[in-house]
Amino acid sequence: MNIEIIDSLDQISVVHWNALVKGNNPFVRHEFLAALEHHGCVGEKFGWLPRHVLVYDESELVGAMPLYEKYNNYGEFVFDNAWANAYQQQGMDYYPKLVSSIPYTPASGQRLLAKAGREDEIFPALISVAVQLAEQLECSSVHWLFALAEEQDFMEAQGLINRHDCQFHWRNFGYQQFDDFLATFSSKKRKNIKQERRKVSESGVTLRVLDGHTASAEDWQRFAFFYTNTFETKWGTPTMNEGFFREVAEKIPDQVVLVMADLNGECIGGSLMYRGETTLFGRHWGCTEYVDNLHFEACYYQGIEYCIEHGLAVFEPGAQGEHKVPRGFIPTQTRSAHYLVSDKFRQAVRQHTLHEQRAVAHYMESVREHMPYRADFIAKHLG
Repeated sequence: MNIEIIDSLDQISVVHWNALVKGNNPFVRHEFLAALEHHGCVGEKFGWLPRHVLVYDESELVGAMPLYEKYNNYGEFVFDNAWANAYQQQGMDYYPKLVSSIPYTPASGQRLLAKAGREDEIFPALISVAVQLAEQLECSSVHWLFALAEEQDFMEAQGLINRHDCQFHWRNFGYQQFDDFLATFSSKKRKNIKQERRKVSESGVTLRVLDGHTASAEDWQRFAFFYTNTFETKWGTPTMNEGFFREVAEKIPDQVVLVMADLNGECIGGSLMYRGETTLFGRHWGCTEYVDNLHFEACYYQGIEYCIEHGLAVFEPGAQGEHKVPRGFIPTQTRSAHYLVSDKFRQAVRQHTLHEQRAVAHYMESVREHMPYRADFIAKHLG
């Protein structure tokens, strides 16, 4: 096998890269990752330098890994500030580090891309290349974030450090309509959801559910404004832009779900989601005018209705947010794998993550006590 490290997705064929993508995951697709590069969403400005790994068997691409050399921890959603501080206290550099992840996107997906049937051969090669590259670039560590379960299992079996966290995902238990979903709630919780949706309806807001084909240039201009405004008012750093959103919509239009909210003839808010074969992923939200419960409607209830209508099994609405629980989202474990070059820190960090895993498990169990579902439904589907 031959290994190549590239600093731009444009150096590899769209067809060859996407042939390794499972489940048509929108974020792992060449079009999404390349659009980030084309529009300056990654690069030196934001500290995400592409170092993608390609594995060839003669001329055939049989493995790949999205990989970035990083000089900060922004946009990762797996927080290692304490690790960076510990390195600094010992007079050691934590940055640069290598991160296999989708920038600014805490969504599950492949990190070790391999030709079907050759995973046992390709996975070790990808991990070995990442570790060697970390040593060559004098990086402190390598991190694989939100990888698929089978990849995480493999990396844990190889002795990599394993971290746990919790997100809140919605699952489709064969619902035919939104009311079927609500029928699984206790009466009080069901009433709360109906009241929230009624308030939005009575406010005069109308919602448009669009894809890459039907969203107009004006829609994307407006949504980009909502996105930027949200980050700037919440003291974040807006890294994406109108050009990026429009390119992704043009290249993978059927995987874009854009919900736009109109009031009195003006667009006042929007929610952007992307879909794969079985999963809907919520990503961004913004608005210029507050309407009670509009955020829940545009970001969650419209997404749930979309999943039911299109037969999608899972809705990942993004990181964190206990407010998702009373709206039917289930605490779900997420994992990440980590390799530290320094022997000095490796064992201490491993021990810390074991405590962290127990804390996450305890947290998830406590959150489950507040789920809105009826006891018989929990016993049958979630027990």
